[in-house]
Amino acid sequence: MLRTPSGGTGSPGAAGAEGRLVSIGTVLNLLREEFPEVTISKIRFLEAEGLVEPQRTPSGYRKFSTEDVERLGCVLRMQRDHYLPLRVIKEHLEARARGEAPQLPAPAKPRDAALLADQGQEAGPDAVIGEAAVLAGGELGAPVPSPAARIGREEMLSATGVTESELVEWESYGLVTPHPDGGFDADAVAVARLVADLGRFGLEPRHLRAMKAAADRQAGLVEQVVAPLRRHRNPQTRAHAEATTRELATLSVRLHAALVQAALHAGSH
Repeated sequence: MLRTPSGGTGSPGAAGAEGRLVSIGTVLNLLREEFPEVTISKIRFLEAEGLVEPQRTPSGYRKFSTEDVERLGCVLRMQRDHYLPLRVIKEHLEARARGEAPQLPAPAKPRDAALLADQGQEAGPDAVIGEAAVLAGGELGAPVPSPAARIGREEMLSATGVTESELVEWESYGLVTPHPDGGFDADAVAVARLVADLGRFGLEPRHLRAMKAAADRQAGLVEQVVAPLRRHRNPQTRAHAEATTRELATLSVRLHAALVQAALHAGSH
C-alpha cells in the first residue's frame, strides 16, 4: 500500500473495493501501516489546508475514496522524505492533476531541514522561528538573526529599541532568556519586539506573565504529542516529528488567535 513517491495506485484493497468510500477511522488504520505517527487530527488538518477533499454524508460524516487515501499517503510521504511545506506539496499535486510532471527534490536528511530554514524555506521547527521573527519585525523591523545565529546584547537593544533596564526587567519575568554565552537567538528577538510593541499600549511585563505561562503550557502539550515520535525506532518517524512539531505549533497559534478574537467579539455584544 502507498509505495510510490507519486502516490501510485495502491493495492486493490487499500481503501476497499473500487469506488467504495471509507470512514476517517478506516483511513487512519490504512495510513498507519506506513505512517505510525499519523492521527485523525492530522488528517483533518490536511483537509483544512486543501490537500484532500473527502465527500460528506447528509449527516456530515467524512467519506474517503481510494484516491483520497493515496493522496494523503503522497502528502505524508513528501513531508517525511522531502521536508516540503504543505504549500509546495499542494502546488506539486495540482501540477500533476493538470497532466504536468513536476520533479521532487532529492529526499532530505534531517540535518538538511535547518539548512533549508536558513534559506527561508519551511522545513521544520526552525521555520517556526523564522515565521515568528517575521511576524515580530516584518519588513519594517530591524534584521532578525537566522534561526541558528545569535546576536549580542547591544545588538538586541538596537534591534528592539529598548533600554538596558527594560531588557533586564523582561529577563526577570522570564519573557526573554539569553543563551549561556549571553547571546540572543531569533526566538528571543521575536519575543522582545512583541513585548516592546505591547508596551506602547501600556502593557507591562507583569501583565504578560499569563501569556508566558499559557505559552509554556501549550509547548508542554506539543511535547507530549511529539515525544513518542522522537523515541520511535524508525529514523524517518523521528525525523518527521519535527514537521509534526511545526504543524502543532501553527495550530496552537491559530487557536489562540481565534479564542482571543471570539472573546473580544463576545465582550462587545
